[in-house]
Amino acid sequence: MSVSEQNTGRLYGVGLGPGDPSLMTLRAVEVIAEADVVAYHSARHGRSIARSIAAEHLRADHIEEALVYPLTTETTDHPGGYRGAMEGFYTEAAARLAVHLDAGRTVAVLAEGDPLFYGSYMHMHKRLADRYPTEVIPGVTSVSAAAARLGTPLAEGEEVLTILPGTLPEEELTARLAATDAAVVMKLGRTFPAVRRAFEASGRLPEAHYVERATMAGERIDELAAVDADSVPYFAVAVLPSRIDAPRPERAPDAGEVAVVGTGPAGPLWLTPETRGVLAAADDLVGYTTYLDRVPVRPGQVRHGSDNKVESERAEFALDLARRGRRVAVVSGGDPGVFAMATAVLEVASQKQYADLPVRVLPGVTAANAAAARAGAPLGHDYAAISLSDRLKPWEVIAQRLQAAAGADLVLALYNPGSRSRTWQVGKARDLLLEHRSPDTPVVLGRDIGGPTESVRTVRLADLDPAEVDMRTILLVGSSQTRWEQRGDGQQIVWTPRRYPED
Repeated sequence: MSVSEQNTGRLYGVGLGPGDPSLMTLRAVEVIAEADVVAYHSARHGRSIARSIAAEHLRADHIEEALVYPLTTETTDHPGGYRGAMEGFYTEAAARLAVHLDAGRTVAVLAEGDPLFYGSYMHMHKRLADRYPTEVIPGVTSVSAAAARLGTPLAEGEEVLTILPGTLPEEELTARLAATDAAVVMKLGRTFPAVRRAFEASGRLPEAHYVERATMAGERIDELAAVDADSVPYFAVAVLPSRIDAPRPERAPDAGEVAVVGTGPAGPLWLTPETRGVLAAADDLVGYTTYLDRVPVRPGQVRHGSDNKVESERAEFALDLARRGRRVAVVSGGDPGVFAMATAVLEVASQKQYADLPVRVLPGVTAANAAAARAGAPLGHDYAAISLSDRLKPWEVIAQRLQAAAGADLVLALYNPGSRSRTWQVGKARDLLLEHRSPDTPVVLGRDIGGPTESVRTVRLADLDPAEVDMRTILLVGSSQTRWEQRGDGQQIVWTPRRYPED
């Protein structure tokens, strides 16, 4: 027999909105009026915010079920700990409601905000909705109420809004706040000190607002930085509203900075939370046009694209912008410190006129790490990274380093192996390596890793064809210990053991 065919009562999860009874929906009022049983959660002192919101709609003949939490903190002597105590409570509460439903009574479970948004009703829903006809009545959330009270857009256009519980570990909060455009942190109270530190560590504290008991008696709105931790109740939220058209926090004229950021080998999946945050907060983005195209366009930001062969000029331009008080992000592919823009920026920044200007480097996923992960674990032991480009150093130096690394039996990550104007270096490198390595040594060719034309192939060193290598390819050449196998499912894997054989 299906749920709808059972001769039972009906379960309602009724969203009451953020606190002001006038913000209850018409449907919520109708359901409460029609219900036989009204249930609500409350603390041990007996007071229920949910009941107080719906009080004017309760009848004298309503059967009331107060579902009283057994504890309000995580301190308990329950053998299953806090989680075990709460699981037991929810199971017992659901059983109480099931008695009414089995008797054919309609049960309305009241829920502040929205029933399925961080609410207690969901625990009843998960235990009962598959057994009884059920309807959930959505309600205005505290998030919407806080934004309305602030009178500022919460998220606009293509901005990403992140909802976070304040109970998350502080480092996790910091990372997520740094990475998002807009955010709301809920469940403050005793978590507030850690939440505030997370806002500060992520650099977002000057933008953050505090809203307490939105639409309820005792409502309070303030800047988050000004709030005393001892005064914060559970029913408060921290809000990072939309950045679009929002006034940027005031900065001193000498508060400009340059951050050199790595975007990884391809698109957004490879960005770190820290890098996302810096890119979003920047006044200016400076970089090679191909790399700038990976960064979302944001209103108010200025983008300065240039050719890939003007690194020093680009670095000087970024530093000059920062000297005028601008917050500048220099965008680099991969990791900015690996054959990329960090060196160029720091070299120019070492000049006297930039000596007092803050410059920092944010790491990114390298092309070598990305290609290695796709292939398996070829970099599992010692390895060396060498650029085959002779634009900034003579080929003789490259050849010496290849021979030294090959003689030391290191795995090699070969960057910049070829381009339209450099076609012979791969063949020369192959021939040099064959003096030290077996012709069967595996070579991983990783091209456009993370991009739409990604390909990963493994060939024998002796079969490495320079015509199949371009500037978007990285080569990972195995050591004498690197293994190359095909697994039962057809997947081809390459790995280098961590243990080296004893002589």
